[in-house]
Formats: sequence, structure tokens, C-alpha cells
Amino acid sequence: MAAAQQEMTLAIMLLDIAVVLLVGLLFGRAVRSLRQPAVIGEIIAGIALGPSVLGLLPGDLTQRLFPVDVRPLLSAVSQVGLVLFMFMVGWEFEKRLVRPNAGLAAGVSLSSVAFAFGLGVALATLLHPHHATVAGHHVPFLAFAVFMGTAMSVTAFPVLARILTDTGLLDTRVGSLALASAAIDDVLAWCLLAYVSALVSADGDYGELARIGLLAAGYGALMLLVVRPLLARLMWRWASAERWSALLVVLCAGALGSAWLTTWIGIHAIFGAFLFGFVMPREPAHVLGRHLRQPLENVSLVLLPVFFVVTGLNVDLAALTGGDCLALALIIAVACAGKLLGAIVPARLFRLSWREAKDLGLLMNTRGLTELIVLNAAVSLGVLDGRMFTMMVIMALVTTAMAGPLLSRRKELATVPPQRPVTDFIGPHT
Repeated sequence: MAAAQQEMTLAIMLLDIAVVLLVGLLFGRAVRSLRQPAVIGEIIAGIALGPSVLGLLPGDLTQRLFPVDVRPLLSAVSQVGLVLFMFMVGWEFEKRLVRPNAGLAAGVSLSSVAFAFGLGVALATLLHPHHATVAGHHVPFLAFAVFMGTAMSVTAFPVLARILTDTGLLDTRVGSLALASAAIDDVLAWCLLAYVSALVSADGDYGELARIGLLAAGYGALMLLVVRPLLARLMWRWASAERWSALLVVLCAGALGSAWLTTWIGIHAIFGAFLFGFVMPREPAHVLGRHLRQPLENVSLVLLPVFFVVTGLNVDLAALTGGDCLALALIIAVACAGKLLGAIVPARLFRLSWREAKDLGLLMNTRGLTELIVLNAAVSLGVLDGRMFTMMVIMALVTTAMAGPLLSRRKELATVPPQRPVTDFIGPHT
């Protein structure tokens, strides 16, 4: 009987994945017709399948389709997709992308992160008393405040690249600068998230926090000084012999193993996957793209939509109170103000026009999938309760969706020669 029940649970999981893929595809195509990135539709699809929409219909359809005993399996599948996606994000980071605009990109990125982080911490002082308990455990203010600052600081690099392509702004001065700034911003955001993970794992024990910090520093040194040259040598030898299948296995195993190691250290798994991708060789780009990046993106294309549904199952719009709606409006206002001011001020100091500075701020304000990764990490760490998670997901949707309609037309902006093919920056979930 137990074996039959287990087999049925696995069968329901397979059905759920099939539903997720089809619904995600449907919503993704629908929003693309509205000139929005597909990730917006996939996130909405996840919310629609959760308690906010499907769960309100008669018959408790969300529970029937996604029963409690199946959800851990779906979560496990989503984590595999998430780890591989984060590996790809790290691999796609290019120093050459930053160099042409290094000074201004660094100024915009640091300023937007500082403005957004500071406003996020200030907002945390107002919100923490109402969200200080998660699952019966007290959330320290420092962990909550640093997380809020981190969540406000995020810019979704892959989503931004898709928006630039769809609007024809990729080869403008604003588009080139936004990509470079977002690349730096992503690295800063993952470092901040790693700090939050260590802070929560230490649970107020500064000796434990120091231990995690030392282990994390040792891990980073190991990846840069040992793993990076070993990967370069392995890639050169096996690529010359066209052992692409073996390389794919090694890369997946390395990303998953690195994610486990950072979890063991006390920082979130996605940081390990990101850093393993960061130390990966990037040349020859066209060969690696065809034989390695594209197959990995295809695997992620199947697995990652499950992540959106797992996220959507935790979003419950009906649970928000009147006070939460006011808090949500404040969260969105703070999120926009931090990124817009943080980008516009340095852009104007570097003598960009008001139109270019405004567009740059809108682009840096896109959060998309990157924000969902940060939010889910906070939930797994026990920093966010359900209502706060719901409000932050809505903020991610609003700030991402508002960019496209408010951006200037291409002919109104200065153009520059394209630095790299846009396909190098766009993954399957943007």
C-alpha cells in the first residue's frame, strides 16, 4: 500500500510539472504580446495556480492539483533548476561588458545599490514590528533590515537584457550602460545575500558568524585560485577532444556540489552555484555556447518554471489586510525611489540627458526573476512571513512591468556600436 501511494505521489508530481509547463507557456506568450518579458507571465502563472486565484474556486483546486505531500518534490525539482540557472548567471557575467563604461557603470551601480539599500533598511524599521515572527520564531531586526536592503538593491540582469532587445535599446548608450551597471549590481546583490545567509545561520553568535566568514573566504579563494585553472585546463583538453557530454556532466555536478558546499558553510546554495559559474572559462564563446550553454539553458527551461509555481503557492493575495495594502504601496514607492534616484543622480553628474537618466533608472528598477530568487532564499532562511513575501513578490512584478511602457523610443536616444551579440545575455526565462 505504501509503495502504491508513493507511486501515485510521483505520478501527481509529473502531472503537476506538465501543467506548470503548459500554463507557464500560455501566460508567457500572452504577456509577450503586451511587450513584457516572458518571466512576468510565468510568475503570474505561478500565482494563478496558487491560493490567490485557483484556490478561490470551488473544490479547493490548488490543494487537489498540488497536494501537500507533492510540494516537497516540486520544491526539490525547482531547486535543481534554480541552481543550474544561477550557474548560468555566473557564467554569463563578463568583465568585457563592464570595461567600456567602467567608471560610469560602477558609479551607477554603487549609487543605485546604496540608495536602495539605505531606503530598504529605513523601511524595515517601520515593517519589522508587524513581521517579526515567522513560524513561531523571532526574526532579528538586523537580519530583516539587511534582507530588505538587499531585496531593494536587486536588478535582474537577464530580464533587463530581454527588455533592451524587445525595445530596440540594446545598442544605445543607455542600454549599454544599463547592462554594465546591472552586471556589477548582480554581483553586489549576491554578496549581500551571502551575508544575510551567514547572519541568519549564525543566529546572533558572532563567533559562528566569524567562522562562516572565514570558511566563505577560504571557499572563494579555492574557487578562484584552484578550481578556475583546473576548469580552464579541463575545458581546453575535453573541448579539443569534443567530449561535450562528459563536460556537461562535470559542469552540472560542479554546480550542484558547489551549491551543497556553500549550504554546509552556512550561506545559501545559490551563491555556490553562481560562483562556480563565475570561475568558468568563457572562450571560445561560440563553441561553448553551442555545445554547453545551450543544452544547459534547455534543461533550465524545463525545470525552472516549477520554481515559479512553488513561489506562487506561497503567494496569497486574499491574506493581505488593509494595512498590508498601505504597506505594499510604500514598498513599491521605496523600491522605485531607491533605484531611480540611485541611477539618475550619477547619470546626470556624468552629463547624460534627463531622458537618458530617466530610462537608465527605469532599467535598473527591473527586478524580475532575480528578486524571486532572493525572496525565496529569505523564506527558506525564515526571515519573511507569508504576507511580507506576497507583498514583495507583487513589488517585483510591478517594478519589472513598468519599465517597458515608460521607456523612451530608440530614435530619441544616442546609439553606440553593439559590444556583444545579445544572445550571450538572454536566457530562456526572460
